[in-house]
Amino acid sequence: MMFLIVNGDDFGVTRGVNRGILEAHRDGILTSTSLFVDRPWTHDAVAVARDCPRLSVGLHADLDGVRGKHVRPELLRQLARFEELTGEPPTHLDSHHNVHRHSDVSPDFVAVARERGLPVRDFSKVRHLQDFYGYGNGRMDFDGIGVASLVDLLTTRLEHGLTEMGCHPGYVDDDLVSSYRAERECEIRTLCDPGVREAIRAAGIVLVSFRDVPRLLSQSTISI
Repeated sequence: MMFLIVNGDDFGVTRGVNRGILEAHRDGILTSTSLFVDRPWTHDAVAVARDCPRLSVGLHADLDGVRGKHVRPELLRQLARFEELTGEPPTHLDSHHNVHRHSDVSPDFVAVARERGLPVRDFSKVRHLQDFYGYGNGRMDFDGIGVASLVDLLTTRLEHGLTEMGCHPGYVDDDLVSSYRAERECEIRTLCDPGVREAIRAAGIVLVSFRDVPRLLSQSTISI
């Protein structure tokens, strides 16, 4: 079977992004999100997530500029902060700008994830699909995050097993410091479009969250 996790990055970065992620979850296909623990709107994100018990929340580790021997203690600090804020461990790990892929970050990052039994993006049996993104070749690409493109992506690129599709929904507000702005609101509209959900159903794709991963893995021969 094809199991799909739709994960929204940048939870906590601004109130508008928090609102967009929650809307994409409540009215659309988003099932999981990744939380910044040290941003001004982190507490707002934690508060609104409590009203959505089916939303899976992981750690969006901010390791920009952190390398080598500093990676492990900083990641452990952010994990402890996550548990202090939410009262529970994250359901998964990833990082801002995917810096955990770097060779001087990934060894300790992956080691900590395995110690905690947490799926980590690109280093687990959950395949990562990152093509739903509205910027390419130096310009905005709204077609790439439109309904037709998303339906094509999901119906032609998914494989059997577990897949995480990353996304960045959110509403633009004055606090958002990012070159990726109007695209976020386009993502909300696409993720909430009824045609996308119908295409998922017709293709036999099952929407799940990172909270479901341990159960799904225990029912198969797949391991993290």
